[in-house]
Amino acid sequence: MRVLLAPVGSHGDVHPFIGLGLGLQARGHRVALIASEPFGELAERHGFEFMPTITRAEYERTIANPDLWHPRRSARVIFDDALLRKYLPIGYEHIRSRYVAGETVLLAGPLSLPARVAHEKLGIPLATIHLAPVGLFSAVATPIYPTLHMSAWWPAPLKRFLFALGERLLLDPKIRPRLNEFRATLGLPPVRRILGRWIHSPQLVLGLFPEWFGHAPDWPTQTRTPGFIRYDQADGKPLPAEVEAFLNAGDPPVVFSFGSAMRTGRRYFDAAVAACHALDRRGLLLAKRTEQIPPDLPPSILQADYAPFSAVFPRAAAVVHHGGIGTTAQALAAGVPQVVMPMSFDQPDNADRLRKLGVARVVPAPEFDGASLTVALRELFADPGVPTACAGWKERMRGSDPLGAACDLIEELRGGEPTLSRVG
Repeated sequence: MRVLLAPVGSHGDVHPFIGLGLGLQARGHRVALIASEPFGELAERHGFEFMPTITRAEYERTIANPDLWHPRRSARVIFDDALLRKYLPIGYEHIRSRYVAGETVLLAGPLSLPARVAHEKLGIPLATIHLAPVGLFSAVATPIYPTLHMSAWWPAPLKRFLFALGERLLLDPKIRPRLNEFRATLGLPPVRRILGRWIHSPQLVLGLFPEWFGHAPDWPTQTRTPGFIRYDQADGKPLPAEVEAFLNAGDPPVVFSFGSAMRTGRRYFDAAVAACHALDRRGLLLAKRTEQIPPDLPPSILQADYAPFSAVFPRAAAVVHHGGIGTTAQALAAGVPQVVMPMSFDQPDNADRLRKLGVARVVPAPEFDGASLTVALRELFADPGVPTACAGWKERMRGSDPLGAACDLIEELRGGEPTLSRVG
């Protein structure tokens, strides 16, 4: 089988697709990655064919934009008009040129618009991959959005109306002009309600998270949730020697990471240093050494550009992060307490789910400073229920095989409609 992977985003968005690709490759299938240019080296390291979409310079320019993390302005950055105009035909042509009927399946993130177009135009079997529950609207178990929190007691018709209104007024206008312009060149009719309805494959929607993390009875009936796919390059990037030495040199540190795409996190890392000082704790800052890292760090705090979470988190006292789904999954698997500082995208919803699981405290980004972080960490360490909750979810994850379940569903997709049985 030929497997085309089409994620859109940063490392946290691409890594689960790499994990899926490796699982399918181990079963004898050929894998290709369609992604931004910086991920070419990662694809080639694993023997995947690589097809670039946007350039390295375009990728870096996008993640360096401070509006990327703004709850209202981030959509404008993601759906940049010029990038959409360029990306749509490039992504579609990569898929079209490698599609062999009866041999090829396509696995795409919800922002991979060319993949959904290719499914319509070419008939290529498609699974839409959601990494977090927030991408699947529900009027029953409604996610928390960066700019809107619909209370559980609100009537379902009101929630559906507000969601449709948000699509019509906020999301569709940023996507629909370029998408429908491109569809017209292929003889396809225009579409609307793009992210809420159209983007989901009618064949298979895979939520790469377990059912206990997210489930709703009014999700598309073709949705299945095999569990978290945890991949962090630990196979190709072992723990740096200086990080290993630091971990061995004292008590477990508090680990801080605010996302691989973060370039403007100076005040967050200042807060991290202040909280470590106030609590007399060691700290590990995982982020690129740019101006966002405070200068003259004390010996009790180490900065590293990268370290695999699967190797670091089990040796941490706590993890402080932005609520990205990859970091969330790794921290749950490590059984470590968490403080979450959500900013945008799926982060507020993931943070709320972690709070409800009993493993985290949440500090909103506007309130995140040394004092608030100190209070949250102190509460986390003092709560006797947190270690029990962390150990319970860790054990539950240990007993599952999400990669095997996901690969089974994808292999069934090759013949057309998969046999949809609930997993996870």
